[in-house]
Amino acid sequence: MPEQQRPWPAPAKLNRFLHITGRRHDGMHELQTVFQFVDACDELYFTPRDDAEIRHLNPLAGVAPDSDLCVRAACRLQAETGCRRGVDIRIDKILPLGGGLGGGSSDCATTLVALNHLWALDLLPDQLAAIGLELGADVPVFVHGRAAWAEGVGEQLQPIDIDEPWFLVIRPDCEVATGQVFAAADLTRNTPPTTIRDFLRAPEDSRNDCEAVVRTLFAPVAEALDWLQQFAPARLTGTGACLFAPFPDRAAAAAVAAQLPSRWQGFVCRGLNESPLRARLQQEVR
Repeated sequence: MPEQQRPWPAPAKLNRFLHITGRRHDGMHELQTVFQFVDACDELYFTPRDDAEIRHLNPLAGVAPDSDLCVRAACRLQAETGCRRGVDIRIDKILPLGGGLGGGSSDCATTLVALNHLWALDLLPDQLAAIGLELGADVPVFVHGRAAWAEGVGEQLQPIDIDEPWFLVIRPDCEVATGQVFAAADLTRNTPPTTIRDFLRAPEDSRNDCEAVVRTLFAPVAEALDWLQQFAPARLTGTGACLFAPFPDRAAAAAVAAQLPSRWQGFVCRGLNESPLRARLQQEVR
């Protein structure tokens, strides 16, 4: 298979915890979190073009080209570098939309990383991450490809090594509007800052500050959390709607997945401190 036709992975992420420590004057929330990747991925295909046209061959229904993060990422790379080449993009979409798994940000980051290689632009990861930050707060962690302790709005990253359990991820039968969660009057916004050392010493003492609000606003999420809590410590990722619980091995996670009520979607995946995208790029540059 030609190089440009090999798939480039865009992995999901989980927020192993999420604390909101304050609110900035511009309305953005200050937070602390740990991002960890999992081995569930969208797959992206890039066919470079000799002209400057950027085409998304299978865009999501209802998403205009100028709003598509992959198209925007390719255009920003062209503008930043003066590149005269184009690309055809195709995505095999696996990750659920709007679930707190970072699928759109991950697709965006994979576009930046892959085209930087395929177009031979030679931008450094920090340069790609800076471009990505203009497109979404979560994009930089996917560009760097390492599990990370994050602060600020999620863009201040420090690599971290944590356990890599198996997870059962559940998507309840609802969609959560991130803006609605962050606008909620009763959202906790003053959690005292913690440290990496404290998190690693007692990860069970951390939580997702969005969970209480999401439970109140979205009954299916509350129901799914209570169901999963019977088997293992369950937690919301991001603002949801997806939630997850860790298990010691694939078999244990799969056994619970087999009992999942039919009204919910779910999948078993492995936690990863190194992104499959990072591994894919290293294969290309050897």
